[in-house]
Amino acid sequence: MAAAARAPPPPRALSAEPRRGSPAAVGVSAPWPGARVRAARHREENFRSHCMLTSSNLNSRPLLCPPCNCAQMALADTRISYQPDVEKHTGVLAYELVQGNLVQWNSFMDKSIPDPPTAVLLHGILGSRKNWGSFAKRLAQEFPMWQFLLVDLRCHGDSASVKKRGPHNVASTALDVLKLVVQLRLTPRVLVGHSFGGKVALSMVEQAAKPLARPVRVWILDATPGKVRAGGDGEDHPAELIEFLRRMPTQVSSKQEVVDALVKGQFSVDVAQWVATNLRRSNPVGQQSSSSFSWTFDLNGISEMYKSYEDTNLWRIVENVPRGVHINFLKAERSLHRWALEDLQRIHTAEELAADEGGGVEMHVLEDAGHWVHADNPDGLFRILSSTFRIETTIRGIQD
Repeated sequence: MAAAARAPPPPRALSAEPRRGSPAAVGVSAPWPGARVRAARHREENFRSHCMLTSSNLNSRPLLCPPCNCAQMALADTRISYQPDVEKHTGVLAYELVQGNLVQWNSFMDKSIPDPPTAVLLHGILGSRKNWGSFAKRLAQEFPMWQFLLVDLRCHGDSASVKKRGPHNVASTALDVLKLVVQLRLTPRVLVGHSFGGKVALSMVEQAAKPLARPVRVWILDATPGKVRAGGDGEDHPAELIEFLRRMPTQVSSKQEVVDALVKGQFSVDVAQWVATNLRRSNPVGQQSSSSFSWTFDLNGISEMYKSYEDTNLWRIVENVPRGVHINFLKAERSLHRWALEDLQRIHTAEELAADEGGGVEMHVLEDAGHWVHADNPDGLFRILSSTFRIETTIRGIQD
């Protein structure tokens, strides 16, 4: 894929720890002791990509987001700054770049400094980049030479206001992310996708040899390459939830109104409270009277995306893994209905084939976890994923 004609300067980033000698910067409190997050200094040029994260509020606290209970950073004064000529940036998504404190972006001025290794973290349907916030900061603290790109996929979060042409499907969503990493001049070495995001990661590998590195390691968290088996064991079915939300008013008077409506509609309290975190106050800051809330996502687009998630079959990339690609599947122990015996047998067969062809396929099981793996057992997930960053660090000869 060709890069954009006018490539932007290095992206603005959030660092897991302040670097020595850097001026004090405004940040947010981190979800574990001793960690601090700050906004990096402005670059000499204005960042020409569509979305740029700025943050303030020293006393922000993590918010728990059911049912995944991920620690979402509450950026009270966060703004997404948009360039007025948005049609020139149709491939760009809202994002955060979480950097370890040893990451240097001087490679743009001094080519003798290698680009920092990058991992891309992708959320699932009705999620956002915030689902990965605290987990990414934990990774950045453990692996300070790495940086982690957190993306709001099309129709989700702050990317919902970026007008995208249809179809809204797995392939177009993957292409969005590929365009973003080109514009940010990043070369991802690790892709991590949860649920829908897992298929997006697989589609990225299928669509483009570049800008993906070789080797590249892909993690698909609690999703299979083919048939989607959701809504079993009494769980809320995503398609039914999306359609219910589409029938609700586009603006509501309070988040509790949405929670009450969902519970009355026989959805679980956890899911109802989680969905309500996707509401944003409609009135400008400071105008609290007659407040109303509206969705941060495009429900019509998300409905198409979920249908594509059910229909998309990517077994071909798993059963014919390109050289230099290592695909890891992670099955949540308690997510039984999402996995059929035929899926597990097919992945096991792919493991043997990939080993013979110079690629890799591997199956992992996360104990004591349901579908929301990064909330149900974050410590276990961290231990499993950490092996990838240690391996990649050794391959590149980086000393953490």
